[in-house]
Amino acid sequence: MFPIDTLNSVVPCRSMARGQVLLQRGRAQNCVHYIRSGRVALGVMGGVALEHQIGVLEGPCWLDASSVVLGFPHLVDALADSPVELCCVALPDFQQAIADLPESAQAVLNDVAMAHRRQTEFAVSRLAKDAEARCAEWLLSHAEQRGTGVMAVELQQRKRSIAAQLGIAPETFSRVLRHLREQSLISGSGRVLNLVDPSGLRSLAGV
Repeated sequence: MFPIDTLNSVVPCRSMARGQVLLQRGRAQNCVHYIRSGRVALGVMGGVALEHQIGVLEGPCWLDASSVVLGFPHLVDALADSPVELCCVALPDFQQAIADLPESAQAVLNDVAMAHRRQTEFAVSRLAKDAEARCAEWLLSHAEQRGTGVMAVELQQRKRSIAAQLGIAPETFSRVLRHLREQSLISGSGRVLNLVDPSGLRSLAGV
């Protein structure tokens, strides 16, 4: 994305306190936001705070400009995670800056924006699933056929790292694995987990 200083327009900026909502998902904007400084948390709001967080942005950078490039409403909520200096670029000025780019650059920008959009859609859809469903889906996607004919997953990462990928606490990950064993969906307590009932896991994962 082009730097904000290359725009041929006066860009108003304002200071935002920590905890202020900067973007709301599902809403279109009449301007494009740029984080000149500060940290912004992205995710899904629950009440007045983020119930689920999927990422953090550190200024200077654009704030979900991909949605504006594609002409779609925002997929996530954005909350100031520190004092933030936020600039607002008028939508026509932003669109004109894109139109002034070479066609090849516009095509690349659109492709990158679409890839980012799909990645964000996946992250948001994952939040809609509970911890057990997310764990079941992860196990199925990492399973390999063993010599015994049983599907199994070798835990090559620490459980803390896997839990972070799933957006849950390490304790929750361990509790879910224990529950899956109790339901006879998986077996094993070391680094190798056997998928005893893959169809049951698929049903749990909703796939």
